[in-house]
Amino acid sequence: MEEASKNTGLVRRTVELAIRRGFKRAFKTIAVDPQDFLFQLRAAHDLPVQSYQGMFTLPIDVLDDVARQTIRAGMKMGAAEGAGFGLGGIFTLIPDLSILSAITMRMIQKLSLVYGFEFNTDEEQAELWVAAATAAGVDISRELLEKQVVKKFIPRVMQRIAAKASSEVAEKWVGRLVPLASSAIGAALNYYFVRSWGRRAMAHFRERHLQARAKLLTGQNAS
Repeated sequence: MEEASKNTGLVRRTVELAIRRGFKRAFKTIAVDPQDFLFQLRAAHDLPVQSYQGMFTLPIDVLDDVARQTIRAGMKMGAAEGAGFGLGGIFTLIPDLSILSAITMRMIQKLSLVYGFEFNTDEEQAELWVAAATAAGVDISRELLEKQVVKKFIPRVMQRIAAKASSEVAEKWVGRLVPLASSAIGAALNYYFVRSWGRRAMAHFRERHLQARAKLLTGQNAS
């Protein structure tokens, strides 16, 4: 019992460190390029749009379908990565979760773009991290007061997300302590991790999209 508790504590600390590293990497060095992704969306899904503003003219069902495909792609990437790194057990836990969190953050960025929200300005970047917190199930109502100060807001939210994720998955990731046999475990855990975060992020952006669309419609009717 005591040994299991120690293992869980070790995994929890490792998870938090790895996720924070992955988020920083996804945010600073491998962020999704909006223009490149727009080209991919138009080519892969035959979307008749010239900009992300055009997403607000498409049927919501079309956007939902693209979002679900984006999540499935992230799930497959996460599972493949988890299966490979899972062979090393605890020794590959840090790089595994670091990459997993980067995959997850890139998926959230893509979902933001699918629903028409870019993240070029400080305000848009802050909103992206609000979505990430929502996907992680983190209440950041206090941090929202500092949303305009991005340099303070983003690191605090990132830390809250990592802490929340580590507490949720630590016990499950203890299975990764067993090398070789942990490959299948790693694939499954990563698969469902990306799926749960993706679904919550999708719901967040979908709601924001419908609200923004309603305002646009109201403005058009008024004019």
